Amino acid sequence: MNPTAATFQHRHAAHCESGVASNLFSHYGAPISEAMAFGLSSALSFAYLPFVKLTGFPLIAYRMPPKFILKGLRKPLDTRLHFETFRSEEQGQRRLDALLEQGHVVGLQTSVFWLPYFPKDMRFHFNAHNLLVYGRDGDDYLVSDPVAEEPQRCAVADMQRARFAKGVLAPKGLLYYPEKPGRQVVSAADVRKAIVKTTRIVLGPVPVVGVRGMRMLAKKISRLQNDEYGLNYIGHIVRMQEEIGTGGAGFRFLYASFLQEAAALCALPELDVMAERLNAIGDDWRSFALQAVRMIKGRDAVDFAALSASLQELAVKEGDFFRALRKAVQ
Repeated sequence: MNPTAATFQHRHAAHCESGVASNLFSHYGAPISEAMAFGLSSALSFAYLPFVKLTGFPLIAYRMPPKFILKGLRKPLDTRLHFETFRSEEQGQRRLDALLEQGHVVGLQTSVFWLPYFPKDMRFHFNAHNLLVYGRDGDDYLVSDPVAEEPQRCAVADMQRARFAKGVLAPKGLLYYPEKPGRQVVSAADVRKAIVKTTRIVLGPVPVVGVRGMRMLAKKISRLQNDEYGLNYIGHIVRMQEEIGTGGAGFRFLYASFLQEAAALCALPELDVMAERLNAIGDDWRSFALQAVRMIKGRDAVDFAALSASLQELAVKEGDFFRALRKAVQ
């Protein structure tokens, strides 16, 4: 067992990549909260990607793509992250073991399906789950999975399956580790830049991203038929929103926490007001999911037009919110 195992501190988090980023950079000398990691990297967004399929349905995301959080922290923390993928499982295992022997805490991209410490009913083929390995003890890796309350153990063979799973977003054994950050304190200027960048992403010109992506998905919902495909499509939206990672509402709540930290750091009390407003929008996302679930389970009549209208209303609210947020920090 390497000496890092005795000094590393595991902290539970809401979301895997932001939790990994917080734990990883905190270990290397730049203590940041999960909310700060998420907000400082400008990770909040929405995307409707009909050209990327998951079990036959479009990918719907409520944050920017995998590795965006990790890469987004390099500049404000003045550090480098080393990313490595591998052609063979054996090569990937040797490299991970060597880095652990050198005292590194190593981030991994994995498939949830092959991680045995997840309850069976929570395992599914999602290949972009991030976790940290901070040591090896015999045939077990010592794992800091931020979505788990306590550190975990994972057999080497199981970790190999998780690291080299096939399919969409296949990790290809991806591992990463940072150099020691050059900055230990986040600056107000970097926080302001990150907020402005987030507003550009959400309000930007890309049709499938941000509020425009919400409107595109709303139009798709309005064209669905009350048949098996239509109901499964709505079920898929709910799954992507509430069961994959932190979920759509959860990311809004996380960004609201970031805005509360930003209010103090930037001496902008109006950001506390904006945080409360975003929490209310998060509640509206939860209400949208509940509305869909009640239709799927037959408790309410199936009404795709009503679901579409709810999502269109969310697009209006998020558009208004991010325009106001941009004005507050400029």
